[in-house]
Amino acid sequence: MDFANKGFLMDLLTTPSPSSNEMEIQKKWMNYVSDFADEIRTDTAGNVIGILNPDADFKVLLAGHCDEIALIINRIDDNGFLHFEKMGGINPKAAVGMRVTVLGYQNTMTGVIGVNAQHHGGIKDGFDLGDLFIDVGCKTKEEAARFVQIGDLAVYKTEPEILMNRYLAGRGLDNRTGSFLVAEVLRLLKEKGVQVGVYAASTVNEETNMGGAYFAAAGIMPTMALACDVTFATDYPGVDKNKHGDVKLEAGPVLAKGAPINIKINRLLEKAAEKLDMQLQYELTPRVTGTDADKMRYTGRGVPVALVSLPLRYMHSPVETVSLKDLEDEIELLVTMISDLTGTESLKPLED
Repeated sequence: MDFANKGFLMDLLTTPSPSSNEMEIQKKWMNYVSDFADEIRTDTAGNVIGILNPDADFKVLLAGHCDEIALIINRIDDNGFLHFEKMGGINPKAAVGMRVTVLGYQNTMTGVIGVNAQHHGGIKDGFDLGDLFIDVGCKTKEEAARFVQIGDLAVYKTEPEILMNRYLAGRGLDNRTGSFLVAEVLRLLKEKGVQVGVYAASTVNEETNMGGAYFAAAGIMPTMALACDVTFATDYPGVDKNKHGDVKLEAGPVLAKGAPINIKINRLLEKAAEKLDMQLQYELTPRVTGTDADKMRYTGRGVPVALVSLPLRYMHSPVETVSLKDLEDEIELLVTMISDLTGTESLKPLED
């Protein structure tokens, strides 16, 4: 990954993008993609879509969601402490003692998630988010209310880091890496040339309701759609591989297999991997994928979908970790598969 593109990725990762408030990151994504897209579209959900060959009949939609999990303020107590609920899959145990950035309606503030000292009994067994609070340094409810109101959001305050020039660690890699990835696929396809229409969408709201993906697919009516997300790596201590599968960093992109997935799109991806001599991994999604693919599939007359994922350690924790090699491999895989499309392919499983 060259320095300029890595800089764009780091810019995305340092931009707060809680589900329902993705505007700032979307503006940055749109500014980057506008340099090479033939057309840019936005919609009422908040998606940004970069397009190549908008007049082509065969349309490929790539969806990478830009939103991250967050905390939503639901109460300010008399002493100025902020209480919250989760916006997406927050793990209460991982939140304890973390610093957060509160995106107040008047100010952006740093806070800490308070924890009862072990000397005073520590945290009770079976605690949940309702037992935690954010301390922003205010002394009264009135003081805090000058900066923060009910419904404001907060995200973990961490910075992305490169580990051993090999791995990327940071907050919200799920799935701002996917938003980055679909932009890079579009950029490289513009350079390489492509015969089909390509719609790279930085989607919103995946962590809460996947509504962004539905709006994107309903508006585009694609011939096929690929969700570009992350999946659970199981290559670190404490994970039961017999239960959760064997997925490793630096072992290649992960294709989903199961009822929602169009088998012919998977074959096209596997053919591209063979051409590149690239290793692939697999995960099972028997009923649903739990990603944007599920909503895109049910738009219009129905959309054939596939799911291509980046192996990720420590899902929904304050610091997730992926491999830079896997990220580059997934970009190369998608560029190769899409650039090889002629626009005459049938995605009906019963047709040769």
